[in-house]
Amino acid sequence: MRTRLSLFFGIFVVMALSNAIVPVLPTYAGSSAIQGAIYSAYFLGAFVSTLPAGILSDRYGRVPVIRIGLAITIASGLLLSVLVSPALVIVTRIIEGVGAGFFVAAAMSYVNALPDHEKMSGYFMALLNAGLVIGLLIAGWLATPLQNPAAGIMIFAGLSLIPAVAGFFIHETSTVSRQGNLKTILYLLQEFRWLWYSSVILIGITGVVTSLYPKYSGYSPDSVGNWISLMSIATIAGVLVASRLSLPPVPAIRWSAFLMLIAVLVSYYSPLGFVMLGICAGVIMIAQMTFLAQVRDHQGVAMGLFSTASYLGMAALPFITGIIADTTGFFYAFCLTALFALTVFLTIGTGECHLQKVASGSRLKKQ
Repeated sequence: MRTRLSLFFGIFVVMALSNAIVPVLPTYAGSSAIQGAIYSAYFLGAFVSTLPAGILSDRYGRVPVIRIGLAITIASGLLLSVLVSPALVIVTRIIEGVGAGFFVAAAMSYVNALPDHEKMSGYFMALLNAGLVIGLLIAGWLATPLQNPAAGIMIFAGLSLIPAVAGFFIHETSTVSRQGNLKTILYLLQEFRWLWYSSVILIGITGVVTSLYPKYSGYSPDSVGNWISLMSIATIAGVLVASRLSLPPVPAIRWSAFLMLIAVLVSYYSPLGFVMLGICAGVIMIAQMTFLAQVRDHQGVAMGLFSTASYLGMAALPFITGIIADTTGFFYAFCLTALFALTVFLTIGTGECHLQKVASGSRLKKQ
């Protein structure tokens, strides 16, 4: 029970807190550029911290890193609930992202090392997406009646105390490794290069559609918010179903990439493509985690690289396609995004041939 509170409720409140500021961004800054900076600052913090957190998890254990991540989350959440200066809010959002990066990398490593990791990773990723949806909705609902834009932030910062306290009563599931992690990182980067590429592209595509749709569709903000929430709900369904089907990872990623290509094109004509994208993203994340679960002795590094690649995709692809949309039009931006998905379909599985050596740790232990 204590482990589930720390890991599963933890990922829920960490993600809810990360999105709680989104509906009330205009109260923190009038400029769209500064609002964008406040929003992006979180992803910057998460991007730079997930790999170091994975390394620390392998060296010193996952539990201490989980505790540090939750402590940073609580502190940054409380600060965000009282700060008004845009510059300080941006800095605090970066710190919040660092806390999330520490927690996510270590918690995913912990979950993926469990005997029933496939089912547990399904619950974990489902609650991650549920947190994103609930944080968005609750913060928006509370801001107006309570006349306090930070009400949602305060609530989720307070709720973060529950998994933080529970984190002091959980224990490691396996021994830690004190081997040289630089060689481990370089080896895994090379061996599974197309898996990391698939994470950058396929997770990044969800960010592309989310970022393009508000301006492209012309829908009201509440309608856009509903469709974005529906994509996260579809992702929840995707991870829960995929985690119980025991799909072969590489074919699951390949064909989900192909379906995501179709979903992107559908999204150009109808927001129903959001549902297809969400389901595909859920299947892809479970397949990627299942594949990496076989890297038994280096789960911290593997999950750190996985999280880093995902955050890189969310940061880079929306930026690239946004430039395309501004210069050549939305049609070409959607076509480029679909082309990105096609490249994953054509390349995934290239580094699979040496999986058993990595899974057994034989090659890495020699290093």
